[in-house]
Amino acid sequence: MLVAIDIGNSNVSVALHYEGKWQHFWRYPTIRDESPFFYSLRIRNHLFEHDINIKDIEKVVLSSVVPPLTPVFHQILPELFQAPLVTVSPDVIPTISLKIDNPNEIGSDLIANAVAANTIYKQDCIVVDFGTALTFTTVTKKGEVLGVAIAPGLKTAIGALFSKTAQLPEVPLELPATPVGKNTIHAIQSGILNGYVGLVKHMLSEIRKEVGIHYIAVATGGLSSILHPLKDEFVDIDVELTMNGLKIIGEAAH
Repeated sequence: MLVAIDIGNSNVSVALHYEGKWQHFWRYPTIRDESPFFYSLRIRNHLFEHDINIKDIEKVVLSSVVPPLTPVFHQILPELFQAPLVTVSPDVIPTISLKIDNPNEIGSDLIANAVAANTIYKQDCIVVDFGTALTFTTVTKKGEVLGVAIAPGLKTAIGALFSKTAQLPEVPLELPATPVGKNTIHAIQSGILNGYVGLVKHMLSEIRKEVGIHYIAVATGGLSSILHPLKDEFVDIDVELTMNGLKIIGEAAH
């Protein structure tokens, strides 16, 4: 049994892999100044609720893009589990090389995406991750990460609009039927969601102009299935891609 933990800017995701698949997904809010007890208690409770024997856990893999929480989990994970802990960094990447200026700047979640895409699809690939940030990671079939493009994610964009504009309501992430908004909510949905359809298509086009039109695109992230007009742009939409990358990295680490 393997435990994968992905500390993102919005959520801390915990998943268990055994019997050939991911069996459980637990999510907690990312709170940068929260005490170790907050996360330790929640993980313990979920393990207890699902009758998970910690002695069956053979490895724990941690990815974090939130530096204040990294030492928190380095403290609690050895207390929770008896298994070896692997923290994702450029030093532990199997079969991947980072062709970028500063390898230590790339997010460990993007490393996991690249590892999973390279292992699963075995083709030149652009991984589009619809998370707190919208990211485009370009990786060759040889396992070379050529670079990344980053834009605000869908929720980030809508949240920024809401927080800066007093009269605008909070808006559900639903693609409207028409691009011409008939009310405020419809207008924001059209501008943000239809705008992001164009953003993704344009970014894929521009990246392919640089690296080659043959690069396939793969989508991941919790919001990857919202923008229905983009479905044909991707050979696959895999919400478990990051976790699969963590699993591959963990299994390869000694």
